[in-house]
Amino acid sequence: MKARIALAATLLAATPAFAATPLIAQYDAAKMTKDCDALVAKARKDMAAMGAKKSAAGVFDEWNRLQIEIEDVAGPTSLIGNVHPDKAVRDATEPCQEKLTSLNTDLLQDEKIYARVKAAKPANAHQKKLRKDLLEAFEDSGVALAPDKRKRSKEITEKLETLRQAFDRNIRDDKTTVTMTPAEMEGLPEGYLTGKAKDDKGNYVLKLDSPTYFPFMASARSGAARERYYRAQQQQGGEGNLKILGDMFVLRQELAGLYGLPDYASYAMRRKMVGTPAVVNKFLADVKAAVTGLELKELGELRAEKAKELGQPVDAVKIERWDVIYYQEKIRKSRYAIDQEELRKYFPTDKAIAYTFLVSETLYGIKIQETPVKAWHEDVRHFDVVDAKTGKYLSSFYFDLYPRDGKYTHAAAWAVRGASKATGRTPMTVLVTNLDRKGLNQREMETLFHEFGHVLHGVLSTADYNPQAGTATLQDFVEAPSQMFEEWVRRPEPLALMKTVCAECPQLSREQIERIDAARRYGQGIKYQRQWEYGAFDMRLSQKPQDVLQAWAAVERETPLGYVEGTMFPAQFGHLAQQYAAGYYGYMWSEVLALDMLSAFKGKLMDPAVGKRYRDTILANGAQEEPMDLVRRFLGRAPSSDAFFAEITGKR
Repeated sequence: MKARIALAATLLAATPAFAATPLIAQYDAAKMTKDCDALVAKARKDMAAMGAKKSAAGVFDEWNRLQIEIEDVAGPTSLIGNVHPDKAVRDATEPCQEKLTSLNTDLLQDEKIYARVKAAKPANAHQKKLRKDLLEAFEDSGVALAPDKRKRSKEITEKLETLRQAFDRNIRDDKTTVTMTPAEMEGLPEGYLTGKAKDDKGNYVLKLDSPTYFPFMASARSGAARERYYRAQQQQGGEGNLKILGDMFVLRQELAGLYGLPDYASYAMRRKMVGTPAVVNKFLADVKAAVTGLELKELGELRAEKAKELGQPVDAVKIERWDVIYYQEKIRKSRYAIDQEELRKYFPTDKAIAYTFLVSETLYGIKIQETPVKAWHEDVRHFDVVDAKTGKYLSSFYFDLYPRDGKYTHAAAWAVRGASKATGRTPMTVLVTNLDRKGLNQREMETLFHEFGHVLHGVLSTADYNPQAGTATLQDFVEAPSQMFEEWVRRPEPLALMKTVCAECPQLSREQIERIDAARRYGQGIKYQRQWEYGAFDMRLSQKPQDVLQAWAAVERETPLGYVEGTMFPAQFGHLAQQYAAGYYGYMWSEVLALDMLSAFKGKLMDPAVGKRYRDTILANGAQEEPMDLVRRFLGRAPSSDAFFAEITGKR
């Protein structure tokens, strides 16, 4: 998700600025370059005009208009760079993003505009919060540093953007495939095999995308084949990305030093909910202590399952990292009679989308209407959101759901256009995933709801000022609304709505839903130990730059599964090349709040009254209030971590 104050390097555009249904423009490489250059020139002119004014009067509205101007014209740089099928267009976004990074830094190092913001007298609470956010952004960009340090701060910021682009490009353009013989595909369902590419010898050619990789790892009987695929997937991005990531953390450490701070974690976390690295280190230690015993128990069960399958004594077998998903699924099938592949018939993809919309409409008093438009790929769909009572247009969003070459390989929601009540500006978000076209399993349903939670956070925002709209909130809170929304694919009350959107689909019984959730809870020790690994690795690099691969190997060796020699997971760990550096802990920190906020529904997940209160309190406000204040107001009390620790130990 984007940072609280960001220009178009991380924001995305729609045109025209105030149309009822704004659309993303059609880009070729030349238009991308032309529009970017025109935007930078116009924005610099407007910045000069802002700086020439002596009075602080009107500075918040001027800032808002400038942000909208930049967002409207330059925004496609990030989205288009990750989804456009034409590599030339994707490549054209990179120099644009570098120019926008420079523009952003120059704006936030402008002493005259800074002085106007500092002198401004907020007229209300939202302006007061905006002023606070702006002053922090100015100061974090070096406006108050000595000239030589300010110059170096800008150089570091621009270099980090160049390195981020290279890191992402190395993953996005990785064409690695793995060839499997028909024998090595034993165990895979027919639906998986259908349509898979083959070579001239009849062998299957598998890519590294999630819809191909994870079902294989869950079902392929050949341990040797799983190992080969695992090792290939763990090489994604290549050795070059290890150096890039290491260089980025060295630069971040230097940046923190310019401010007299001991490390990058201290620099980043002073602007987050946690405040200090000490709070995060304790939180991660508490997570590890809570899940280690459960993880050992689960690994023992997997080991016994492997020994049973191989017909060997338990002492003679070892669970490897490429075994975990496979044997977890075997236990889920035998213990809970749950087969993830079988669940796809309950959730055909188009019906799963309709279900997602119906839940959202019922909870939040909206209607979602498909409005076909020309987009960057034939798979892309466009939707308008209107008020259910008045029919008033509220916002819009795009869906780009299926994998293809050159596309972003994970799942994310791009906040392409932030709201601004002060100007009547409506929001837009683009959801990008890599789902199965035919049907979704439980995990993919959770992914869909998680990411659509981000979409709702964006498109239901009514923030006064664009920089505070939707998901532009604190990084260690932004995941909470999306994590909470995952619950709506786990409970009988909302799932009963599936029969409304798909009468011909088989319907899950309450007993089946309970077994599915029990199967989901199985493996929590292993799952959250892995989350600890990601968070701990991030903190080690953020507190002391060091050899990236050695640091990762050391973290994995602290866990029972250990490190697999020759693998290099950090080469694909894009979160740390982007804004989640010194922030990965935020996924679990947000989950504490997400699971606690569920308590307000009191088990009635389809209660529209609570849904309206949640929409008005959490979703609508975006970053114009502190997230902890919003959570306290929604819950009527201080938040608790009890539900989170019950969740990670399989007891919720």
